[in-house]
Amino acid sequence: MTISEARGKLSALVDAAHREPVYLTRRDQAVAAIVDPEQLRHLLEDAEELADIRAVDAAWEGAEHLGEVPVPWDEVKRELGLA
Repeated sequence: MTISEARGKLSALVDAAHREPVYLTRRDQAVAAIVDPEQLRHLLEDAEELADIRAVDAAWEGAEHLGEVPVPWDEVKRELGLA
């Protein structure tokens, strides 16, 4: 739906967004989306989790590239006096 069309139908679009995302377009290109806030919260949480997973993967790859051996978690806790 174009932005111009959306202006007069905002209330209905918000209602529709509870079922599925509503995409707004300009010159036949999606430029924005209206989404249910709960769905957006889940998407942001999932994106953060994925970013964490990618960071861990990158750290493991970096350690392998440098020939480093990770320190076991139990050893770290012992050294910090947490075990």
